[in-house]
Amino acid sequence: MANYSGNDVLNAIAAASSNLSARKDEVNRLNVFPVPDGDTGTNMSLTLESVVNNIGTLPMGCSAADVRRAITTGALMGARGNSGVITSQILRGLCEGAANASELSTASIDSAFSRAVEVSFQAVRKPVEGTILTVLKDTAAAAKRAHKKKLDVEEALEEIVRESYASVQRTPELLAVLKENNVVDAGGFGLAILVDGFVSALLGKEGSLSDEFSFSPKAEPKVEIEHFNDWEGSEYRYCNEFLVHSETLDRDEALDFLATMGDCELCVGSVPKFKVHVHSNHPNKVLEYFLERGQIFEVFIHNMDLQSVERNEKLVAEKEQAQTEHKPFGVVAVAAGEGNANILRSLGVDVVVSGGQTMNPSTADLLDAVKQCNADAVIILPDNSNIVMAANSAAELADIPCGVVPTKSVPQAFAAMFGYDESAGLEDNVEAMSEAFAEVKTGEVTTAIKDSHDANGGPIAAGDVIGIADGSIDAVGSTIEDVVLDLLDKMEADDADTCTILAGEDYSDEQLEELVSRIEEQFEDLEIDAHRGEQPLYPVVFSVE
Repeated sequence: MANYSGNDVLNAIAAASSNLSARKDEVNRLNVFPVPDGDTGTNMSLTLESVVNNIGTLPMGCSAADVRRAITTGALMGARGNSGVITSQILRGLCEGAANASELSTASIDSAFSRAVEVSFQAVRKPVEGTILTVLKDTAAAAKRAHKKKLDVEEALEEIVRESYASVQRTPELLAVLKENNVVDAGGFGLAILVDGFVSALLGKEGSLSDEFSFSPKAEPKVEIEHFNDWEGSEYRYCNEFLVHSETLDRDEALDFLATMGDCELCVGSVPKFKVHVHSNHPNKVLEYFLERGQIFEVFIHNMDLQSVERNEKLVAEKEQAQTEHKPFGVVAVAAGEGNANILRSLGVDVVVSGGQTMNPSTADLLDAVKQCNADAVIILPDNSNIVMAANSAAELADIPCGVVPTKSVPQAFAAMFGYDESAGLEDNVEAMSEAFAEVKTGEVTTAIKDSHDANGGPIAAGDVIGIADGSIDAVGSTIEDVVLDLLDKMEADDADTCTILAGEDYSDEQLEELVSRIEEQFEDLEIDAHRGEQPLYPVVFSVE
């Protein structure tokens, strides 16, 4: 039997993370039951990436206990979506089950998976058969059989991978909505990919161990992996997830409360760190409950209705893109909100990558968008300071010439497109487009999620409305409208000619009309151009030039 060191195991974890990241789009094309709670593959891969990053901070010679702590903490802190939170609990259980093992053996593998089942099922109040939990349970059963049969480690690991994929193949027989739509469970498929990646790396094998669906005991044809929309008609609209720091939070009481707010409720972790997830129509009440019991941070609130629509539109666009004729130039831009994406497309952008302040697309995402353009050369508009580096990396790695126009907001991208000339060369376009947005000042209005200070050292309390001018918090107030006007004044809107306003997804048309009226009253010579941007978290984004 081969001896596996701690470094072998850590390297296998990193390989499993890379394997899932590379295949996340396959998983994303499957919907998570019962609603599309973000993209399952993306959420699970982000959770594993957080684990790998946390492990990377450990000092040389650290103990096995330190490693297990780094894995569980990294998973908890980085968990995204329902699938990510459950994945974090699976990893926690695996670590706890292996805590007393001095080496990797069939006994320690059995113990680890048995504990993973216990921890994961405890985290979910209403476990559903045919999901990631079923695949985990079946995989654990395979580990127990391997232990009883006294298989060697390599044989046991290969048996576990086979059963993981076979379990995924059986999920449509356990969950009617999967069978009706001819798909397998996304979370279960993601877990099988993770297990496969870990085992393949540990055994020193390239790629997957085998065709993942070849081990199904049934003779029916393979289940197709394709998208379907099962969200329509769901009672709840918002996916809420955040971290809580509390010395007093009662997890059972919190779960009872979350059950009154919606479904898919999770509260995992222990004092003082917890991860909360729930689908609800009242994010404000959810946040208020936990604010009364501790501090919250890393808050993500997703509108799943819009998310489902955007996913379907993206799939349609991908099919249309495949039929697009080859052309000399293409343009890629990053934006959150379908309104913003539509405006960019109307200005000549070929591919809009969903992303922004709270979800930065990766270099790989931008490279995929470059390929979709089907062009000889591509210009990338990152539209956020945090995305510029990824855009530069994509431009360097692309197979075709690419240029980056370093826009830091969507309004700057609007202005940059007015400098675009398809008949000009790549360098000339980059220069002209950069000049076109140079004078554009951007303001963003949102709500503070924690106590802080503004650019001048003034206090900011959690819940305050804050105005950000090109990255600097320059206005604080109690209403969105007052903060917009204050920020416009500080951005010297009196000397500007035009103000472009983008209304966020939760900012109504009536509120937008009122805001425009107040701006016109205070800045009489300013021409207002208002649109529905539909961006999340920022009710108003505007620019002056």
